[in-house]
Amino acid sequence: METLVLAAEPRACTKNEAQKLRKEGKVPVVVYHKGEENAHISVDAIALEKIAHSPESHIINLKFPDGATKLSLIKELQLDPVSDKVIHADFQFFTKGEIMEMEVPLSFSGKAPGIVAGGKMQVLLHSVTVKGAPSNIPDHLDIDISAMELGDTMHLGQIPEEITGGKFEVVGNPDTPVVSITAPRVDAEGSTEAEAATAEEGEA
Repeated sequence: METLVLAAEPRACTKNEAQKLRKEGKVPVVVYHKGEENAHISVDAIALEKIAHSPESHIINLKFPDGATKLSLIKELQLDPVSDKVIHADFQFFTKGEIMEMEVPLSFSGKAPGIVAGGKMQVLLHSVTVKGAPSNIPDHLDIDISAMELGDTMHLGQIPEEITGGKFEVVGNPDTPVVSITAPRVDAEGSTEAEAATAEEGEA
């Protein structure tokens, strides 16, 4: 997983201070670490937006004015309901080698026989929770669907072990559906969606 550097500054923990920071183009952040007091910091809004809207997960190396650095993960983002901008964030400190749980996005690759036969891929889970040392966790998990036939569903417990390489584990109910190949819909006259589309193209 890629590590990104983000400048951080200590801040006062008050509502007025948080509002002031937002006007200055910064985002108030609370950073948690088990067994320690919470840290209240601020980070640049634009820099955080780029990270927040990335399709991949990242380790954040927070760099403070005194030169100190702290490794962290983004745990939660609060977005403005109108502008969709980040207005508050929760981070979590961790030490090198510490075992953590985090969300990792999924991607899908491969040519499924079920899709070749006219089916459609239906993604039922866009990210999964994994547990391990963050440095051993990839920024996303790529799921190979090239063996999936029409009507097949892959569940969480069926994610191949070679994806984790024994370095981390996928957490959750193994029966949770991840992706399926669904059959094309058939209309009242018995035509599939694909056939109907072909017929329309011929008429044109």
